Amino acid sequence: MADKPLYNQDNTEVLSHLQTDASKGLSSSEANKRLEQNGANQLNEAKSTNLVQKFINQFKDLMIAILLAAAIVAAFTGEVVDAIFILAIVIINAIFGVFQEAKAEDAINALKEMSTPNASVIRDGKETSIKSTELVVGDIVRLEAGDIVPADVRLIESASLQVEEASLTGESVPINKSAETLQETDLPLGDRTNLGFMNTNVTYGRGVGVVTGTGMQTEIGHIAGMLEATDETKTPLQANLAKLGQVLTYLILGIAVVTFIVGLARGKETIIDMLLTSISLAVAAIPEGLPAIVTITLALGTTRMAARHALVRKLPAVETLGSTDIIGSDKTGTLTQNKMTVEKLVVNTEISDAATTEELTGTYARLADILALNNDTKRTENGFIGDPTETALIAFNENHGRDLDKLFTEMPRVAEIPFDSERKLMSTVHPAPTGYIITVKGAPDELLKRATRIEINGEIKPLSDDIRAKLLSINSELATQALRVLGFAYKTVDQIPGNLDTETVEQELVFTGFVGMIDPERPEVAQAVAEAKAAGIRPMMITGDHRDTAAAIAIRLGILDEADKETAVISGSDLDAMSEEQFAQNVHKYKVYARVAPEHKVKIVNAWQKKGKVVAMTGDGVNDAPALKTADIGIAMGITGTEVSKGASDMVLADDNFATIVHAVEEGRKVFANIQKALQYLLASNLAEVIAIFVMTLLGWNILAPIMILWINLVTDTLPAIALGIEPAEKGIMKNKPRGRGASFLSGGVGPAIIWQGILQAVIVLSVYGFALAAPVHPEVHLAHQDALTMAFMTLGLMQMFNAINVKSVYGSMIGPQAFQNKMFNWALLGSVIVMAAVVVIPGLNPLFHVSHLDGYQWAIVLVAGMSIIVIVELVKLIQRSIFKKRINNIGKI
Repeated sequence: MADKPLYNQDNTEVLSHLQTDASKGLSSSEANKRLEQNGANQLNEAKSTNLVQKFINQFKDLMIAILLAAAIVAAFTGEVVDAIFILAIVIINAIFGVFQEAKAEDAINALKEMSTPNASVIRDGKETSIKSTELVVGDIVRLEAGDIVPADVRLIESASLQVEEASLTGESVPINKSAETLQETDLPLGDRTNLGFMNTNVTYGRGVGVVTGTGMQTEIGHIAGMLEATDETKTPLQANLAKLGQVLTYLILGIAVVTFIVGLARGKETIIDMLLTSISLAVAAIPEGLPAIVTITLALGTTRMAARHALVRKLPAVETLGSTDIIGSDKTGTLTQNKMTVEKLVVNTEISDAATTEELTGTYARLADILALNNDTKRTENGFIGDPTETALIAFNENHGRDLDKLFTEMPRVAEIPFDSERKLMSTVHPAPTGYIITVKGAPDELLKRATRIEINGEIKPLSDDIRAKLLSINSELATQALRVLGFAYKTVDQIPGNLDTETVEQELVFTGFVGMIDPERPEVAQAVAEAKAAGIRPMMITGDHRDTAAAIAIRLGILDEADKETAVISGSDLDAMSEEQFAQNVHKYKVYARVAPEHKVKIVNAWQKKGKVVAMTGDGVNDAPALKTADIGIAMGITGTEVSKGASDMVLADDNFATIVHAVEEGRKVFANIQKALQYLLASNLAEVIAIFVMTLLGWNILAPIMILWINLVTDTLPAIALGIEPAEKGIMKNKPRGRGASFLSGGVGPAIIWQGILQAVIVLSVYGFALAAPVHPEVHLAHQDALTMAFMTLGLMQMFNAINVKSVYGSMIGPQAFQNKMFNWALLGSVIVMAAVVVIPGLNPLFHVSHLDGYQWAIVLVAGMSIIVIVELVKLIQRSIFKKRINNIGKI
């Protein structure tokens, strides 16, 4: 029996297995014993790191370690300025990292805080209130409307009990619960109607249950365990940076070692001189500013996204959105409004749209009265409280301007027969102008069995078999549209019935009409889905709701085509029946997943990730948290979302607007493109520096000193590179397919551009140096060498800044106004040129930077050489566009 699911066991079996008594409950001593054995009814706390640990973790990177080593060597060899600058870059980057980590909420703690403070329990034969954390397996708990279920329970008594489980199962309407033993096996959570789950809400009725699981042994505890076991997914940005850092590190070490050996082999340099030369190479090769540039570019992206209601919790998430292939979205509260709404009316045997039905007269007015009278909704300062279906009926009346206060005053409820799941009806009795009116609502088929007449256009007529068949056909039609249909009827009597039972009250009824309700889609979502598809992104619905409801909403949103309704929709039970291999082979076929559990969502995300796809997952419930954490980017709803879903997410939608995701994707693509531009700019510059120093070393020339390289990198790697991070998006950015997980910062022609532009810059610098030596202004050898080095230094710096204009597009031309649309870039470029020239123009700075004062002739050579990079690159791009026209048709459009 231990292997038999609780929902398949009858009350006697459950109570016997748990060794408890339904009327007396547990004794205090037994409860204390179980509490000591199994622990408190609360969730585990996740481990956390303090600020010091977070700060130390920022330095666990090989590139950072090399920079720190270079700073130490530079300090010991007297290059204190170099050492201070390198350390400053490293520390600033670490502070950025700590700041963004410290802002992240803890999902497990949020789950813990959701625990209900008190529970009504039977102990020692008496009902008492205790802290929910003190509940143990075997406790007998009482549940009433308004309560939060304090633990997982098996119901042993139920009276019209309804529980809202949307945060756990995704079901948008409350579930009717009963104590009856279920015969079906392998039921999903939403269909286990004799079980109650921790932290779900009782919306109606009352019940008694025996606690079957506490703390981490509950369904919500199972989710907490999944969150604990789920590793943070490394984003494409983090993977790209890590891979790039690894490649650069090996290259830097290799070049430094070769240069050191070659320099010593020539016999003209000391070990200290070659050590300083190797440091110069390391400084030249490592893009010290890259981590800061990436962080700043991402931060600027988050600021722009926040203005559009997308709040980013983790900086890399900005870029990840831009590479997204798949968006798996929860339905309830994400694609839909999580608010039941009357959509269709069936009056006078005809279907009409509730929204377009203006004035309610005749039978429409009669139906509206019954909707309001046969209703347990309570009005409060914060809105309506009650069953979502019933609040939708009240909202329908108010939307049509009906005076409900007057109606309730004139026709108060004087008697009732509450709803129960067996007869599927609810009846109320009210005074009427002549006698009393009995209103009845419930399942359409049950209601039509009890109705003998029908009101049509204000007249009461016999309910013929033909009309009854037509109404049942309409009911089926509405059901196929995923509408929840309720029937309404009434009858008038002279006095309140003496026996308030179904045989006396709910017979010989006058049928009035049907109401079709649905949790409607958000109005902006269909357009957002269309835009996502146009951007090459596959939107999917992943929900705990019923298959037909999910399919109908998906069709209305454009996620699913009518023709694919049978093949592209799969349920959680179907998913369980498939092996991992089968699912992996067929995952591309499915667009809608219905009746799924939390582990199914994770399984779906994993399947797509194994195919190399970048997956984004949206959601708002506790049940979404594991998938949000597993996905490459988890997106939680800010208004309707639980703290758990927010804690597990990378980004929160402040307006709960699915369309905001599309804006965020565009921003993510722009951020990636701008990081590519900054990277191309930095690495091409650094490559030029490395080649120039290496060749200078081989030729026995004076080489660029570390302070020169640091100054060039400081001037060129800061303002111009940051300004590239806010370049406007290129045209057609949302028409291209997602670049996917396999793409890198060097894709799209960026890698080759770095190489040939870096080589080109090095050739120009070395040419200027060689020309200055061949045609010196000063006859003295040491002055000629100093002039040549100064001219090479200035050419390298200015050329890098002018090349910043070129990198705005890999293949597109920069001749024209498009090159100067970014005003911040223009000012950054001008300022950098002035600061770069200042170390030569201002005599007092010459000794510090080992440079000489240049005359007009020398400056002319420097300027012509520096600006030649624009002309040469434009010619190369022109040739590329003509040769590879088709290949680059959608790349680099301005």
